[in-house]
Amino acid sequence: MNSTLFFPETDTEITLTNESAPQTMPPSVGRLHNVDAKRLVNCDTVDVNQLAPLKYSWAWEHYINGCNNHWMPSEVPMGRDIELWRSDKLTDAERSVILRNLGFFATAESLVANNLTLAIYKHVTNAECRQYLLRQAFEEAIHTHAFHYICESLALDEKAVFNMYREVPSIARKDEFEMRLTEDVLSEDFSTKTPEGLERFLTNLIGFYVIMEGIFFYSGFAMLLSFHRRNQMTGIGEQIQYILRDETTHLNFGIDLINGIKEENPGLWSPALQARMIETIRTAVELEIAYAEDCLPRGLTGFNAGQFRDYVGFIADRRLERIGLPIQYGTKNPFPWMSETIDLGKEKNFFETRVTEYQNGSALKWD
Repeated sequence: MNSTLFFPETDTEITLTNESAPQTMPPSVGRLHNVDAKRLVNCDTVDVNQLAPLKYSWAWEHYINGCNNHWMPSEVPMGRDIELWRSDKLTDAERSVILRNLGFFATAESLVANNLTLAIYKHVTNAECRQYLLRQAFEEAIHTHAFHYICESLALDEKAVFNMYREVPSIARKDEFEMRLTEDVLSEDFSTKTPEGLERFLTNLIGFYVIMEGIFFYSGFAMLLSFHRRNQMTGIGEQIQYILRDETTHLNFGIDLINGIKEENPGLWSPALQARMIETIRTAVELEIAYAEDCLPRGLTGFNAGQFRDYVGFIADRRLERIGLPIQYGTKNPFPWMSETIDLGKEKNFFETRVTEYQNGSALKWD
């Protein structure tokens, strides 16, 4: 049977004949995929566009957690912060700590987002993991929005804050460390099909999930939340709590992805690669300690730069344990009050308490 399409704009007709239709069906039509054939990377047998049935339920759970914890910076009131910032109640040292950490976070979130969308996403061949990566990328955009909102609210020099990653050596060194991990994966000829390529990809994941989001962010979290703990800069503090909650999910997803790739590729996690990852994390710890010392040359109420050597070591040990590597520092947490926000020993229980209650779509009432 023939059919005719008429286009009134051009007063033309096109007749479709039986010969116009495809004579054979694509090979994927009518074929259900085997869920057991799904793989996190290097999967050629399962269509990455087909989400269900799920194989990696942990990825879907992280996605649902992220959706349930949705927030927007503009919902957080900044009136008290503005009043305090305009007053003379903050010392120059306190203002410097706030500005320095805003400067680091402002571009660090963009680095993570770019790595997700340009380097990680295309090499992850599983639909449920890609679903979470899209959610995470959106959350990174929200975090960058938050730091712009803070700058705008406090009438800060936005150019100076967002350019600190070029001008402040302790920030630049951390960002350059991360960007080196992205360079290989961004190369046009990069592939995870070779053992060397898969090693580099796993190194990238450890660099961004374990180091950037799992270590490099935590000194800044502690410094900014210390103001909130003293009932100062509460708008910034509330947003940092939300960001910390999001980053906990990012870290948990990343570690599940890393451990999953290791499990599916038994020969990948060699003693040589493990040794390199330990050394990479140790280098990152020294960069983070140097950053804390730069932020706190004379200390502040409640802590000093020396305590951050123990704190960063404590954080790094928790990360090492979760990817199956031996601890390196054996230090204790010098800031036990941070456990009020997040218990680093039980990160998967973080969502049992919410920082502030938000309505999700199912709770809204329409007039």
